[in-house]
Amino acid sequence: MKHIFTIVLAFSWSIYSSAYAQPYYPKTDNEILETLPARGKSWFEIRALRKRVESNPNDLPKALQLVRRYIELGRAESDPRYYGYAEAVLTPWMKTAQPTAEVLTLRATLFQNRHEFPAALDNLNKALAQQPRLAQAWLTRALIQEVQGNYAAALNSCLPLLKLAPPLTARVCINSTLSLSGQIDSAYQQLNRAVQIAQTEQPQDKQWAWIALAEIAERKGDAEAAEQHYRKAFQLGISNGYLLATYADFLLDHKRYDEVIKLLQNETRADGLLLRLTMAEQQLNLPEADTHIETLKARFAASRMRGDSSHQGDEARFMLHLLNKPDQALELAQMNWSVQREPRDARILLEAALASGKVSREAQPTLEFLAQSRLQDARLQPLIDRFKPKKIS
Repeated sequence: MKHIFTIVLAFSWSIYSSAYAQPYYPKTDNEILETLPARGKSWFEIRALRKRVESNPNDLPKALQLVRRYIELGRAESDPRYYGYAEAVLTPWMKTAQPTAEVLTLRATLFQNRHEFPAALDNLNKALAQQPRLAQAWLTRALIQEVQGNYAAALNSCLPLLKLAPPLTARVCINSTLSLSGQIDSAYQQLNRAVQIAQTEQPQDKQWAWIALAEIAERKGDAEAAEQHYRKAFQLGISNGYLLATYADFLLDHKRYDEVIKLLQNETRADGLLLRLTMAEQQLNLPEADTHIETLKARFAASRMRGDSSHQGDEARFMLHLLNKPDQALELAQMNWSVQREPRDARILLEAALASGKVSREAQPTLEFLAQSRLQDARLQPLIDRFKPKKIS
């Protein structure tokens, strides 16, 4: 149960992390992969776990503990290499005749980090067939289904958490999904009440709840409430790249560019965070923007060469807002939309369609999805209104 939030943060952060790191397998048992510097308690813990795994390679619980810690560090340090380390540890256990449900669930986490959602869901379904009461698998499946815009399926995956997970975890899962499918006001009220009365949940669970509340408040158009919820999330003092990215977007929307720079000036390893920093620098006409634009060009090009399509949404924003290339932005946004359908994905697609002048055929599937799902978002509505036929007076 205590490992549930590892999966949540890993999933959320994958949206903003740098390119996925492929696992490297040593040629001999004596080969040194990397010397990790001692930087705080987590590093000593990793070193100890690695030694235990190396000394007893048949100890699955210790191997899974190391995998989880690598995933956590990948999120906290904004360093995608840790996902590669995690996969290298996990791979031998996937080669067994019947991988355990826990192994399959962690493998699904690594697949979703690459935005390979069908493969992730396949592993989760296998895990749940083995162990129907595995809360991590239900939660990870719900999160993927929500990102895909399959809200009915996501809700069905959330419901078992009422019996299997801490109360706040279940409430965030359920109300996040409901808030995207036409029940934003009641979902916000229920989640706000749940986080206010939560007593025994881990700090990570509360941070996830505050972030979810902030995002819902933004979609409601309540900037003051969103600001308060974001501050509550930061006050918990837990490193979280997803929180940095979503709050930076909030600040960008409200033209608080100086605050974006203060927030992200030391967070340039992750492409998504560098993108947001550069957008603020450009708005303030800072010379650093040109350097960062060139860096982002190189990073996105490298991702394409590797066949990594997990950054198409951010690259679409880069093309539209930093390079002023709406046609290329629209193409990327459409490819991104075919994989994931969050409000931010709809937003960049509609913005690019309007900027390119292609306001009918290209945007129609997205507009139909928003109408059918009853998704409410105060940031999207002005864009949606621009696609409506003008009334003849």
